[in-house]
Amino acid sequence: MRIVIAGGHGQIALRLERLLAARGEAVEGLIRKPEQADDLREVGAEPVVLDLESASVEEVAERLRGADAAVFAAGAGPGSGAARKDTVDKAAATLFADAAVRAGVRRFVIVSSMGADPAHRGDEIFDVYLRAKGEADAYVRALDALDWTILRPGQLTNDAGTGLVRLEAHTGRGPVPRDDVAAVLAELVDTPATAGLTLELISGSTPVSVAVKSVAGN
Repeated sequence: MRIVIAGGHGQIALRLERLLAARGEAVEGLIRKPEQADDLREVGAEPVVLDLESASVEEVAERLRGADAAVFAAGAGPGSGAARKDTVDKAAATLFADAAVRAGVRRFVIVSSMGADPAHRGDEIFDVYLRAKGEADAYVRALDALDWTILRPGQLTNDAGTGLVRLEAHTGRGPVPRDDVAAVLAELVDTPATAGLTLELISGSTPVSVAVKSVAGN
């Protein structure tokens, strides 16, 4: 498979790229800064410098043409202000989805957040973030040309992954290592039977592959 990942230098994305490359996939990561390129090459991914906050739909579609799957794993980051929640977490996500449609890439996986909701109330930065993520999710769900899966992890940690998760439509809140989020994403990309599902993810007791097969109905 050829897989294109938006937010290619993110903490989850770098872990995902390493997993996908290790199993022989051709992986490309979209990055904003040329100096991030070596980090992607180190994990086996091909870096592509393309800023989703300034690129056109057609420019992004050009990078996606011929891909088997697209993964949106970009985020404005915890230190960013409200404006970038809108330009990255919402606008870049919808741009990437539109570009996938234009490029004819059906398989689309988006990393969202537990609690994402376009109607979420509040004026704090995290409230703005949850609204932006919710609006992006709603936009993707409305695109019939995509076989989308939305993954909503709980509280992200840098603990070593256990490979044991709880993956369901509603899990309740809880932590989950970024390692395990990446492992679930790698399975989801390769499991089109999860299309049309919005899934919450926290640490649990079920092996990743079993958890993904279960939600896929296998």
